[in-house]
Amino acid sequence: MQSDKLQICVIEPANGGGLIHFAYQLCSALADAGADVTLIVGTEYELESMPHNFKVKKMLRLWKGYEQRSEQDLSNRFRRMQMKLYWSARRVVRGVRFVATWVNLVRHLMRARPHLIQFSRLDHTVDAFFITYLGARGFTLSQICHEFESREGNSLLDGLAAHLSVRAYRSFSAIFHLAHESRQRFLELFPTVEPDKNHVIPHGNSSWLLGRQLSPQDAALRQRYGLGADDKVVLFFGLLAPSKGLEDLVEAFALALEQCEARLVVAGYPTKQFDLPGVRERISALGIGDKVTLDLRYIPIEEIGALMDLATVVVYPYRSSTQSGSLQVAYTFGKPVIATQVGGLPEAVEDGQSGFLVPSHQPREMAEKIAALINDPALAGRMGQYARHLSDTRFAWDNVARQMLDVYRAL
Repeated sequence: MQSDKLQICVIEPANGGGLIHFAYQLCSALADAGADVTLIVGTEYELESMPHNFKVKKMLRLWKGYEQRSEQDLSNRFRRMQMKLYWSARRVVRGVRFVATWVNLVRHLMRARPHLIQFSRLDHTVDAFFITYLGARGFTLSQICHEFESREGNSLLDGLAAHLSVRAYRSFSAIFHLAHESRQRFLELFPTVEPDKNHVIPHGNSSWLLGRQLSPQDAALRQRYGLGADDKVVLFFGLLAPSKGLEDLVEAFALALEQCEARLVVAGYPTKQFDLPGVRERISALGIGDKVTLDLRYIPIEEIGALMDLATVVVYPYRSSTQSGSLQVAYTFGKPVIATQVGGLPEAVEDGQSGFLVPSHQPREMAEKIAALINDPALAGRMGQYARHLSDTRFAWDNVARQMLDVYRAL
């Protein structure tokens, strides 16, 4: 890397999904602001066809983050047991591959010697070891701290990983959180990490999705879901995991149907921990099966705009969270939101302006807000317009990049 500019190397192991979308937009903004940016990603980088004003090195030989599974895989108990055994064996193979990838990455960084190396969340114990090593070799390191604790159940291994991560967190010269609440929680969990190196930045918008070309099939999404031309849609969009509280949304939607007429669309990729049979059983028990559509897949980028166009309101019934990239997608497309008062969500949602905030685990209060927006199109429209205003101003990426570069230059 030969340049008079600040040379930033961004490491993002994800091949696709929200983390790589975040990294793409951040790298674009940092480059626009004058930095010399290189993004190091997996060999199956999802956004390769997108325009880039920064360099990309596809050198992390990992695996796809989202593997499509059949309904039988998700619903059949015996099949799930078979898959669990397969995943356990595969984890060993992937572990060896992951270490080899890190060794190759460290060798590359030792040759390139960028001014600063920026990492994403720590997903594996191995991450902490190599990051600590790079810090000891004199590199200036930073992190976008998307997550720092397990949200899908705690185990002894989770505690061990958190303990080992402390050394990595101490190696960072700057740690960026996406909400003040997240920063405070992080400092409570890791009191030996210096508070002054922890900073708060906004979660940038999803403006890169605007203008994406829709194929004829994508434009006919309403027909694919069996929706009428005038059907009002309550949308859940994002990864399906226990912490997302989909069960609470199902209960709330059933209650809301006592006050309004609508359809519920759930679009997202189910994690291994997600209890799909339990959700299906609850939908059936509530007698709302004809009102609910489950689209259980990783939604292609080209379909996201069409999906948002369907929505009257987008709901985030999370039981725990730091921030939500999916919420920024709703804002970008001018949709009002309903979100729970967990993590950093109250810092992103202006209650009564861009949407509504409700307590978590309280389906009845969520139902009241759903009905209010379904029954009052003018209110939903005003909130959607204000959400888009926030997307264009408070959550604009040039604002995020400016704050980060101020920190980096001070280092």
